This record gives sequence, C-alpha cells and structure tokens, in this order.
Amino acid sequence: MKIFHTADWHLGKLVQGVYMTEDQRYILQQFMQAIDEEKPDVILIAGDLYDRSMPPIEAVNLLNDTLAEIVLDKNIPVLAVAGNHDSAGRLNFGSSLMRDSGLHMKGQFTKDHAPIIVADDFGDVHFHLVPYAEPSLVRTILEDDTIRSHQDAMQKIIDHIGQGLDPTKRHVFVGHAFVTKYGEEEANTSDSERPLSIGGSDCIDAALFKPFHYTALGHLHKAHFVLNEKIRYAGSPLKYSLSEHLHEKGFLIVELDAQGDITVTKRKLLPRRDLRIVEGFMDDLLALPPNEDYVFVRLTDTTPVASPMERIRTVFPHAMHIERKVVRPEILHEIQAVESEKVDDIDLFRSFFTDIIGVQPDQDTERLFTEMLQELLDEERETVK
Repeated sequence: MKIFHTADWHLGKLVQGVYMTEDQRYILQQFMQAIDEEKPDVILIAGDLYDRSMPPIEAVNLLNDTLAEIVLDKNIPVLAVAGNHDSAGRLNFGSSLMRDSGLHMKGQFTKDHAPIIVADDFGDVHFHLVPYAEPSLVRTILEDDTIRSHQDAMQKIIDHIGQGLDPTKRHVFVGHAFVTKYGEEEANTSDSERPLSIGGSDCIDAALFKPFHYTALGHLHKAHFVLNEKIRYAGSPLKYSLSEHLHEKGFLIVELDAQGDITVTKRKLLPRRDLRIVEGFMDDLLALPPNEDYVFVRLTDTTPVASPMERIRTVFPHAMHIERKVVRPEILHEIQAVESEKVDDIDLFRSFFTDIIGVQPDQDTERLFTEMLQELLDEERETVK
C-alpha cells in the first residue's frame, strides 16, 4: 500500500502580518501533482489542518476545494485528525456524512474506537485515528482518574485501542502529539509550534507506539523519525517561522508491504517564495538583484540607518522583518559598572559601544549620541524651570 503522510498545513496562517493562503494554495497544487504522479492508495493528514480554531473563509474554502478534489475527483480516501490548533467540533461536523465519500475526519476523541479499514492486494490495513485531546478530556471520556499527563493519556488510549487490535492485520496510527525518543523533554523544532501544556510535560515516549507498523504524527514542523523509522513526523509543507528557515519542506511517501514492513521516501515541495535570512551592510544588500523571497534582514551596520525597511523593500519587496545584528551579545553580562562621576558621558558611551559592537564608534555615531544627549539635557532643564 502506498500512503501519503502529511501534516501541519496551518491553513489561514499569518506570518509577520502576511496571510500565507496563496502560498499554501501554490504548495497544495504541487501536492496534487504528486498525487497524479504517484497514485497513492490513501492520504493521511496528521492534524493542524487550520492555524486556528476559527480560520478565515479563504482557508476554509481552500481546504474544502483540496479535499473535494482528492476524494471526489481523484477517488482517493483521506484520513485526517484534528491538531491542537484546530477546532475539534468544527472538523468533526458532518464527518459521518462524508465517510461514505472517502473522507474520514476525526475531530473529537471518543471512547468508542473503530479503525478505518482500507484494503490493498495483501488484505486490510487498519488505520487508527487519534485527534489531539487534552489529558483532562481523555480522563473524563475514559473515566480514569489516574490520567494526569499527555504520557498518561496516550498510554491509556493505546491500551484501549490494543484491546481490539487484530494481530493478523497491519496497523497504522495517525495522531497529533509531542513524541520524543524516551519521553524526555525536548525543544520544539519551530517557534510556530504552540506548546501543548503549560507548567507540565507534554512529551510522550515513542515506545508506546510499538504495536503499530507505522505511526504518522503531526505537531512538530521538521520532518524526522523518533526512536525508529516506523515513527515519523512529516513536518509542515511550508516554512512558518524564522526558526524553520533551514528546514526542507515536503511530505512522506510510505510503502507498506504484505508483512507490514515500511519504506519511506521524502518528497520535497518547492514554495513560490522561500523564507530565509539575509545579512549584511545596508549598502551591500541594496546592491543585490531584486528578490521575491520572504526575508528576515539582519543589518551589520554599526551606524544608524534611516528608513531601513523602506529601503530594503526596494530590493526585497516581501521583507518581513529587519533588525540590527548585535556582534557580541555574550558580553552584555560582563559590562562592568563605571563610576559616572569619574568618566564623562562621551567616554562612557565609547566604552559601552565598544563592548557591545566590538569596535570604536566613528565620528558620525559619536555626533549623533552627543546631539541626542544634548536634547535630553535641554528637556530636563526646561522641566526644572
């Protein structure tokens, strides 16, 4: 069986004030082309279809059009679960009506579990859809007061599923969670990944997924496997934050054989605009050829730059953010207190500037400092009068 594993579409995502809907439409068109070329038997979407519980209408229409084309036009079943960004009720609405068309959307966690069964030449494959659910909700639904953490909740869910697991069949788990190698705390792979818990551990031990031939996960935006190659994150199809600028985005093609062994291939998706960092002096950046990428600019100029964003956008019209690079931030805590009565203001400024930037201020910088200081002193004198 050939399976497409994707996740974390985050339709309706807003990055630095820019709606990514057209970029998402562009990338999903590539996904559609891959479907035509690879002809998968089933498509898995492991949560966070939307970026928030009440997405903009453009995002809703994009998801509707995409799923309709896959399920109705291409006749390929789609199995999806809600992520922590999604509205469980919104995704769950109408799921029983859509099931006969091949769209299996599991928005809300329920006690009654029945796998979605898809057959291939070797028999049935059981897909177990587990949407994101807070431990408190799982505790209430399973009526188990011992559930206190995400680890507890997933352990009980898998135990519950395991009671009806047919050992003669192949089994695939589809979920949205923060799974780590041994359940130990790890940093998120992206700034755009919302924490799953506040003040407690949201990590889940990958060893819990041993009963399944393949585990398709969503939540972490970098594609990788956890513990072994059978437990995988597909990653997001687009870069959604500066912390993702080095990620290679795409989706996973999973081949499941008769014995349940897997072969995984990553297929890359190319955005219409990359998201990346550019760094340098303003004059050097302005000399570059025009570029349409989403860029985060780090200026290395040590002197003030007037209207930096307006100037940068003459070369990078889709620049998202601009900041001054601090050459030596590590020495901030090392700056020693200086007795101001023994050192005049300009010497204090020179010492501070040199400690932070690593070089002596030039004449223009000193002049600007002196002018600003004089304005402050004049204002202070007027206040005293």
